[in-house]
Amino acid sequence: MNNVPFPQLQAFLSVARHRSFSGAARDLGFSRSAVSQSVRQLEEQLRVVLLTRTTRSVALTDAGRRLFESAGPAIGQVLSALTEVGAAPGETVGRLRITVPRAAVPFIIEPVVPAFRARHPRIDVEVSVEDRFIDIVAEGYDAGVRLTEAIERDMVQVRLTDPFRFVVVGSPGYLAKHGTPERPQDLLRHECITFRSRTTGALYAWELERGRKSWRVPIRGGVVVENDVELISSLAEKGVGLAYAFEPRVKERIRTGKLRRVLEAYAPTAPGFFIYFPSRAQRSAPLRLFVETAKELSVRT
Repeated sequence: MNNVPFPQLQAFLSVARHRSFSGAARDLGFSRSAVSQSVRQLEEQLRVVLLTRTTRSVALTDAGRRLFESAGPAIGQVLSALTEVGAAPGETVGRLRITVPRAAVPFIIEPVVPAFRARHPRIDVEVSVEDRFIDIVAEGYDAGVRLTEAIERDMVQVRLTDPFRFVVVGSPGYLAKHGTPERPQDLLRHECITFRSRTTGALYAWELERGRKSWRVPIRGGVVVENDVELISSLAEKGVGLAYAFEPRVKERIRTGKLRRVLEAYAPTAPGFFIYFPSRAQRSAPLRLFVETAKELSVRT
């Protein structure tokens, strides 16, 4: 193939990243029909089908996945290089796409992004709040934020917060009415606010530990929440049941007496939140600057 169909390739990569022609159209500033036509032209030139289209969804074929995974990072680097050429001396221009779990937003995104944008106004930041596990390379992200055990071992990891605990909490009213659990297995007799994994769809078993022993308690309750930490904490405060919470998110409710820790001797410790990215991404000036700002300003849990 003598001529690289760059506009068509860019349209395909945007559709693949958003899994949507409409999302790609918004991203690129084109009409949906123009994006669709560009992808069809690319498929005709390559003589392969890149996308499977239905009335409700868009999926990558095997050929489309291979092209997306190979060309996506390379095109991103080319676009960054082109924008940097037009920057003033000492100025960095570009775009950064980051995925973070909801629980990390108050500790990393909220304190870091405003300061980062003030320091580097020509670097655009796109944040996707996702609790599911994400392949950042396959989905076109520059970096992600996760607990270290959820990060692939071939990624570069940089610590952003201190370690923290997961604690079981309940309102004073709930504990007065139902009693206080003393051992992990006591939770099976309590009303617990459960949450469902967005990755597997299964109800999450509460993980507890003491010394070298650990428990995964298959708790049950009348309320299931799709991993919205704030809603779970609010329902626990209102006496709906016990909750399993990221301790820094309920610290203020505990301090004011709205919630109380139970089974504290069994509270497991997580290593903290880390930002992670492929080793080749270290050459990206926008990412390097964001990591520096995040290390400085992330809230120490």
